[in-house]
Amino acid sequence: MRRRPGIGGLQTAAAARDQYRLLGENVTKLRTDIMKEQLTTFRTQLEEFARKHKNDIRKNPAFRSQFHEMCAKVGVDPLASNKGFWAELLGIGDFYYELGVQIVDICLETRSENGGLINLQELCSRLRQRRKAARESVSEDDCLRAINKLKVLGGGYEVISVGKKKLVRSVPTELNKDHNEILELAQAQGYVTVEEVERQLSWSSGRVTDCLETLLKEGLAMIDDGHKDRKRRYWFPCVSSIHTSVGAEAVKS
Repeated sequence: MRRRPGIGGLQTAAAARDQYRLLGENVTKLRTDIMKEQLTTFRTQLEEFARKHKNDIRKNPAFRSQFHEMCAKVGVDPLASNKGFWAELLGIGDFYYELGVQIVDICLETRSENGGLINLQELCSRLRQRRKAARESVSEDDCLRAINKLKVLGGGYEVISVGKKKLVRSVPTELNKDHNEILELAQAQGYVTVEEVERQLSWSSGRVTDCLETLLKEGLAMIDDGHKDRKRRYWFPCVSSIHTSVGAEAVKS
């Protein structure tokens, strides 16, 4: 018959477990301290790098994007506030604040044309036109970072993907999978017809009509009835690089 361990054995085992636990805690603390020290060193080097390359960061979009990636790796957000070290050193907090204001203006100006959904490339192009006199160049990455900061304002500001294109939404309209599929289909020629959607997506006419009517009510589509085949075109300015024909009629909700 196997003998059970006595009180002394239990105490010895408990003491061993405590020692292993303390050893584990010490190792974890040591690793944490080393990581904190490395992180502090890296942040210091990052600040020195920012001081040295201040002009490149402000004027070169590609350089600025790489700098943001470096910051993200050590948990530094230069855009978190317009005050503090990074804003004083680089002024990029003010730069993105200014971009955000201009992006809001462009979204408001074009809302009657696109229903609050604008192609990211078009937005960047309009932004560059508006900032011709500014010293700093603007990249898509800059636009995306500025839009990300606009989320705190509410109102639906965000970037969504439709097929291979990125669209900037400036209204709180929720697009479901059906809406996205129609927008993606419209990218080929700028518009769709009910018959085309039925054929390409294998949908019922009721499903197609319901989805298109919703997009019309939201102001994302325009109706064009001026064709000899008498087929109604639903144009989508947000995904089309082609201007609607003279007979196109905007339908507002």
